[in-house]
Amino acid sequence: MSDDVSPAISIVIAVHNAAPMLDECLDSLSKSSLKPLECLVVDDGSTDDAAAVAERHGVRVIVLPRRRGPAGARNAGARQAKGSVVLFLDADVRVHADAIARIAEHFRREPSLDAVIGAYDDSPAARPFVSQYRNLLHCSTHRQGHPEASTFWSACGALRRETFLRHAGFDERFDRPAIEDIELGSRLKAGGARILLDPAVQVQHLKCWTFLNMIETDIFHRGIPWTRLILSSGSMPNDLNVRWSQRVSTVLAFVLGGALVLGARYTALASVLALIRLNWPFYSLVSRRQGPWFALRAAPLHFLFHFYCGLAFLLGGTMHLFSRTPSAASEIPDQQIS
Repeated sequence: MSDDVSPAISIVIAVHNAAPMLDECLDSLSKSSLKPLECLVVDDGSTDDAAAVAERHGVRVIVLPRRRGPAGARNAGARQAKGSVVLFLDADVRVHADAIARIAEHFRREPSLDAVIGAYDDSPAARPFVSQYRNLLHCSTHRQGHPEASTFWSACGALRRETFLRHAGFDERFDRPAIEDIELGSRLKAGGARILLDPAVQVQHLKCWTFLNMIETDIFHRGIPWTRLILSSGSMPNDLNVRWSQRVSTVLAFVLGGALVLGARYTALASVLALIRLNWPFYSLVSRRQGPWFALRAAPLHFLFHFYCGLAFLLGGTMHLFSRTPSAASEIPDQQIS
């Protein structure tokens, strides 16, 4: 590709029963400084009026006859995309006006680039405490990530369509939201693809988290399958949620838990101070955005996050060890998407 020609971008949005958030997502796209070639909304077996919402915005709608999960829905959209670059967006995000232009500029300037991923902004829409904490944590994680990324992110991630097809797209054995984008990123990196993380490519997250939903997602939909993927691939990159500071934080969370049970006050205090120091960029961000009192209340929740992520790793490792068949996340599809 010539370095003075911007790529044609097709947007693919998979949606399942998220009509109100899809409406906001498509509204934000209408305000983009750079218009995409097309926008395809794939209705993944919704029972609400998601398809009607998409039609009102004048985008192309693909209705799947049954729910296939986000992996299958995104693949269905990518098959019909006409652009040389496919930008995947979650239905629960509002895209910043300059995001598409930034993505196009990266691909225009770097012909060797295969993918670009963005980040959540630091102004999540949902106001409850847990939602603010969870979304700011994700924002902080991406801001600390390496520019030469080790994974893919489907909430706001663009891929050259040829690269996407060559690597067989998302693994459709993930029939519910899980780590289908992480698994694809693992295969992309193993195949020599270049993935750029640009935190300036931003989207606002609209999702409202609850305490129980957050823990369920982090343990069962992300932590365990991600652990099995890491152990199956034999590779744990020093990046994002699995960078060294986070691995040490997980160990410290277990030390803190043990110290609290045993009444070892000095050990507990030392563990708390070490956890705060290792994760200072997150606490600094939270304090700037929501104030010191919010950061103080977020700390115990963040310590708990590291503790249950450690439990998820132990569970995933045990499942991997005793499983007689490879996990779906660890297998690479041998077919290509046509």
